Amino acid sequence: MNKRLTPPRAAAILFMALLSVIALFPFYSMMVMGTYYINDLFTGIKIVPGNYMMQNMKTLFTVPILTYYRNSILAAAGSCVLCVIISAMCGYAISKYEFRLKKVLYGFVLLTLMIPTQLGLIAFMIEMRSLHLLGSLWPIILPNGASAFGVFWMTSFIGDAIPNEVIESARIDGCNEYAIFFRIALPFLRPAVMTLALLSFLWSWNALLVPLVVLNKEALFTLPLGIKGLSTGFRNDYGAQILGLSVGTIPILVFFSFFSKNLISGLSAVAVKG
Repeated sequence: MNKRLTPPRAAAILFMALLSVIALFPFYSMMVMGTYYINDLFTGIKIVPGNYMMQNMKTLFTVPILTYYRNSILAAAGSCVLCVIISAMCGYAISKYEFRLKKVLYGFVLLTLMIPTQLGLIAFMIEMRSLHLLGSLWPIILPNGASAFGVFWMTSFIGDAIPNEVIESARIDGCNEYAIFFRIALPFLRPAVMTLALLSFLWSWNALLVPLVVLNKEALFTLPLGIKGLSTGFRNDYGAQILGLSVGTIPILVFFSFFSKNLISGLSAVAVKG
């Protein structure tokens, strides 16, 4: 049934449209700025696309941009899978199992959220060198498996999402714990899993500090690190860099377009449970 366009409803639509324009304008501005020569970027806000896009694209391809793209996709996908699986298993164990020092362990996990990444960077480098993992993508994939936020997120969602009666019925039917988790529990967790997967992919895709420290070969550079390499000691080609950032947002937009409904439902569900 069609709703009448009353003044309050029209005002709400106009307000939401205004918020949408405000939210999307920085992204539009970034894409437009990628079509200008570097000197033109400092002459004011750009609304209309320029005519320097092809030159910036040529500059962008003076570095192995496709290699950076591949490395970013591998690192982000690996981090996403590892973060989701380990966080879901930890959250399930904390929510549904009773064992000694469970609250202490969960409190310690939450405590690590307060520790900045920079404080453990030197120790992390020493650890990766001891494990002979430097010179590969593993140092930027493995740390995401120990995501304190992921454990907190899944624990908050699992508490009421999976009825204890379902788990007990599965045990009575002879399912082992792994079968219960992967075949019965995970379908209940789809909104939370999709939300955490999107967030983990986004964090890994945009990461700069850890890749900057642990990746010492250009063939292993991720996209943010490779785009930063367009700068030299004498010149920063902001136009090409901004164009590279615009191109780099495409996988995020594709990923978000597929899982936006799950993201919203997951955020809403955890917010209500919190």
